[in-house]
Amino acid sequence: MQTLILGSSSPFRAALLAKIGLPFDTASPDIDENRLDGEQPTELVKRLSELKARKIAEKHPNALIIGSDQVAVLDNEVLGKPGNYDNAMKQLMAASGKTVTFLTGLALFNSQTNTMQSLVEPFEVRFKELSKQQIDFYLQQEQPYQCAGSFKSEGFGISLFSKLKGNDPNSLVGLPLIQLISLLDAEGIDVLQPNQ
Repeated sequence: MQTLILGSSSPFRAALLAKIGLPFDTASPDIDENRLDGEQPTELVKRLSELKARKIAEKHPNALIIGSDQVAVLDNEVLGKPGNYDNAMKQLMAASGKTVTFLTGLALFNSQTNTMQSLVEPFEVRFKELSKQQIDFYLQQEQPYQCAGSFKSEGFGISLFSKLKGNDPNSLVGLPLIQLISLLDAEGIDVLQPNQ
């Protein structure tokens, strides 16, 4: 089997990928993640996930490389990583009582055959009506300043939600495993029979 490489430095994505039981390496792609003028959120995450996979391929000519990228969208606006308390407070106040759609781009690039499979997996999160005090408490506990949308659903962030809607809860954390398994299958890798 070709080496499987996760093109990400995210420990959360690595933990998700470990769930399917295949050996893999990780490599961190160094790319420009800025949004292009007029680029829609779906186009952005698809492009960046593919770009990450291709960047890793430059040093790994015989590998299957996973690229992934995620944005949170509220009222047609992309919510980036807040970076600090004040921005996180603004994001969560804006999300209170509303639905945020997470778009996760997923790419699987075979650097030996130069073939790319990619898709975008949506996942909706309905936020509770939150008070400023509740958000403050949450931010003091979790400090999710490097997370798109200002929360970690795999942690205390689950307390902010009233409803989740989507095909794969893993996509909310950043790696849609159900779709990834299908992409791997198309490359001849059956995670239920990995040694065949």
